[in-house]
Amino acid sequence: MSSALEINLALNGAITDTAAHYSGTREFSRARKLPLETVLRLLIGAEGGSLAKELHSAGINATPAAVSQRRAQIAPEVFRKVFHSFNAACADADTFRGYRILAVDGTAVNMPRNPNAPSFVQNESAPKGYNQLHVNPLYDVLNKTYFDVIIQPEPQKDEIGALVEMLKQNDFSQKTLVVADRGYESYNLLAHLIEKPNTDFLIRVKQNHSAMREIARLPMFELDCDISFTITTTQTNEDKQRRHIFLQVPKKSKPGSKTRRGRWDFQSPYTMKLRIVRVQLETGEFETIATSLSRSFTLEDVKELYHMRWGIETSFRDLKYSLGLVNLHGKSDAFVEQEIYSALTMFNFTSRIVREVVIQQPKDGIYAYRVNFKMAVVLCREYFRTPKGSSDKLMRQIARHTIPIRPGRRDNRNLRIKGFVGFTYRVAA
Repeated sequence: MSSALEINLALNGAITDTAAHYSGTREFSRARKLPLETVLRLLIGAEGGSLAKELHSAGINATPAAVSQRRAQIAPEVFRKVFHSFNAACADADTFRGYRILAVDGTAVNMPRNPNAPSFVQNESAPKGYNQLHVNPLYDVLNKTYFDVIIQPEPQKDEIGALVEMLKQNDFSQKTLVVADRGYESYNLLAHLIEKPNTDFLIRVKQNHSAMREIARLPMFELDCDISFTITTTQTNEDKQRRHIFLQVPKKSKPGSKTRRGRWDFQSPYTMKLRIVRVQLETGEFETIATSLSRSFTLEDVKELYHMRWGIETSFRDLKYSLGLVNLHGKSDAFVEQEIYSALTMFNFTSRIVREVVIQQPKDGIYAYRVNFKMAVVLCREYFRTPKGSSDKLMRQIARHTIPIRPGRRDNRNLRIKGFVGFTYRVAA
């Protein structure tokens, strides 16, 4: 268990160490009015107000234009390093039967319109075009922190490729379960998950005519079975006789070609074994899940683990509205990436402190209570930006702002397109 003071020291240490790491580079070698560490602290602690207001609140004597010029010299990778260094300094210990549970999904961050940016999207449904960055994180659902993230321009969105990249760049020191919704069922991705040491997966897959061939053949009722098949990148008579699954992986393609390209990073032939679990919901519909978990994890365990995935959806809501990713202070792709990493870092900072807060539950109350995360973000930002702030006072303040937990509540998802909230007085170039 870590105190708020220790968590604050970990974040400040990550910022200081990152600034020191880059201090020898050409961009940061000279003493400046806006040192790198100052800019890092400013953006990580920033709220949704105008840039002038943020500078005033932080006690920084500089103009918004000067901040924009300074930010242009800082690569988003610097903010990414702070994010990872802070994660490495903290222990997120909650597990499910020894497994760290990482949910994966993607969400879009709306930006000011800029036709010259890589994030610009223009098509028949949006002839005027718009700008978005696609955020692909791995989210620790039990510890409620973001573990890793890949950010892509919306026209280059590739959620499966982003997950493969995160698998390659992380060595999982403890047993890890990756949980994903439909859209991630890919032979190449499944093979990467199977071959990754210390890693298992649980992925909801399609079950209709567009499902994987061996899954589409299964009867439509509750089941728990094993399937095995062989994948090849050749199409010989022997492959056809043995009913191998053929993946067409072209060696070459013309630039701009619309032909669907398969991806396969392993030997051919490759034998794959999956456990398939199909469960019936209260509505009468079925859900089909592919997993590598052993049968020591029962059908009820699989249901519970898949249900945990919803935590990443609620975290997106907090990231955008509690942390303020709908109110950006920059319009270039690089500036928005900086703010995404800053928001992820502050999200983890708040979440780790909230875990340590003790809520006094009413003895005769109807509901149990939990921390109001939106208010906790406000208080934790204030604590982060206040030198020598009282951690005990912070914990007491957070504990006073609670909301009831109402289990079993359900509502239809109201999916609406939300554009960028543009305020010219807030956004810098």
